[in-house]
Parts: sequence; C-alpha cells; structure tokens
Amino acid sequence: MGIERVIGHIEGVPVGAIFHRRVDVQRAHLHQTNQRGISWLVDVDGAKAGDAIVLHGGYADDEDCWELIKYTGASEGKDKDSTGRLLRSQSWSYQDNAALLLSYERKYPIRVIRGYKGDERFSPSNAYRYDGLYEITAVRTTRSKQPAPDGSEVDICQFELRRLPDQNQVQTPVERHVMDVLEELNEEDTREEKFPRSRSMRVRRLIRDTVAAQRIKQLYGGQCQMCGLLLLRPDGTPYCEGAHIRPLGRPHHGPDVEPNILCLCPTCHVRLDIGAVVVDQDRTVIPRADLSGARLLPELAVKDGHGLHADYLKYHRGYWEAQGAVTLG
Repeated sequence: MGIERVIGHIEGVPVGAIFHRRVDVQRAHLHQTNQRGISWLVDVDGAKAGDAIVLHGGYADDEDCWELIKYTGASEGKDKDSTGRLLRSQSWSYQDNAALLLSYERKYPIRVIRGYKGDERFSPSNAYRYDGLYEITAVRTTRSKQPAPDGSEVDICQFELRRLPDQNQVQTPVERHVMDVLEELNEEDTREEKFPRSRSMRVRRLIRDTVAAQRIKQLYGGQCQMCGLLLLRPDGTPYCEGAHIRPLGRPHHGPDVEPNILCLCPTCHVRLDIGAVVVDQDRTVIPRADLSGARLLPELAVKDGHGLHADYLKYHRGYWEAQGAVTLG
C-alpha cells in the first residue's frame, strides 16, 4: 500500500530532503500538485484543509526570514502577468486560500517546500527542498505592494507562518528524546549566552548529522574548506564535520541550509565555534587568536553549487568582533 498524504510529516521523507523537479515533490506526497503553491487535502469531516505550501519566488509580497514567513494566497486560473504582477484581488472564497484559512483555525501544521527561485539565503540550488513544519500564526487581507497592470490596487490574502521548534522537526522517537535533552541543556545555560552553546552542540554533533550537512560534506569529499586538510579514517574514508556559520537554535536561530554550512575538519570547526577564526564576506580567512603552527588557507575554498551566502559570514564575524578579544584556555 502506498504512502498517503497526511497533515504533518510524511513517513520516510526527512526534513532537508532534496527533489530535482516539482513532480518529484508531488510523488513524495509532500504536495498535492506539481504547479500550484498551495496544497490541500480532504479532512475527516470532508472539508478541505491546507497541508503544504511552496516558496518559489512567486509573489512580490512574499517574505522569507526562515523562522518567519509572509505568504501570499492565490486566485483561480492565471493570476499574474509576465512581470509577476497580480491581475486582480484575491478572495477568501477561493478553495486554496480557504483551505489554508481552515488549517489556521484548526491549528494544523503546514509543510514548507522551498524552491530555487526563492530567497537565495535559504533556497536550494536548482532544486526543491522539504524544510519541515510551520504553523500559521496570523491571516489578513492587505494591500499588495504592486498595483495591477492597469494601475488599480490589489488586495491579497496573506498568511504569516512560524517554524515549529526543533522537537517537531524530527521524525523518530530517539531523535525527539535527544532534542528534548538538548532543550534542557539550553534552559540550564540561560545565565550566560554562548556562541554556540557548547555542551548542546557537542551532543548534537554526536547524534544528528543533518541532511543539508551531509550534502555539503559530500560536495567537498571531506576536505576542509578552511585549511585544506583531508582527514582519513583507517579504512580510507574521509572524516569531516558540517559546521553551521550562524548556529542553529536560540539565540541565533541560524537556518539548517547549505548556504549556512561549511565542510570543516574538527579543529577548524572548533576555531569557527569559539571565534578564533572568522571569514570576511569576500571569503578571506581572518585569524583572531594566536594559531601558532596552524595552517590556514588565505581564502575559504568554495565549490560551484555550494551557494554560500555572505549574510551568514557577516553575522558570524560581527558577533565575534562585538565580543572583543578572544580568550583561550
């Protein structure tokens, strides 16, 4: 018996899974169609409830901040001209908008799929990616930033979505238990902000290697982007770590996406985490502490297809420069 579409995660489809075509997203039961942005299914009472959306640079009023999304509704048939301007105002009576509205009322989670035409800070390269569950926190009718082609004003159905906590993004009981442990460690560490919270990050590295990090590590074949080291196990396979430039979770809320991940050796991963090394937006590697005997590349090695984004490098460097001198020991 095949997998059915449901509200929430789809069994066997991990958060971070990549699909090269929209039809592949549909075949994985993540979305109802291979064209429209809003997906819905028939709920137990026969009503149509929204279960998924695609962010693919569709509308001028869409805003993607990873944790928070502003999403524009839809209209039946062709609703945009060749420049992307809406042809007419949207209505809550249209089934796609009504379905998302019902999920807001029933507090159903929404699967979010990002496409390659979305915000470059979060979008995959020439593909679609399942980015987990979000909740709709607000709905409204508002005026579009752009008028219709004839100059008339356009009203849109707008949805605000917030990403659910990490515990809701994992899909096995073991992962959920570990995420609960990580949350407890973070709660214990509220007196002093750390970047990142070192204990929880050590646990995270041991128990969970994200799908996005695996792809970056495979792209570089295990070779460190910061020092060039290729560390091999006795069996000849490479060992490396996926390092998030802007850390995941509180208080930094970095996204688990390829533009925010580096392939590093364990030593360079620690250097990045403690601010001993930062990377400028032009990818220049800048030591901030005494690294006697350490070998570093003058410029971060970046391969085609990585999509590394300068905003994350800027955040990391800005944070550590605001902390002042680095103290090791």
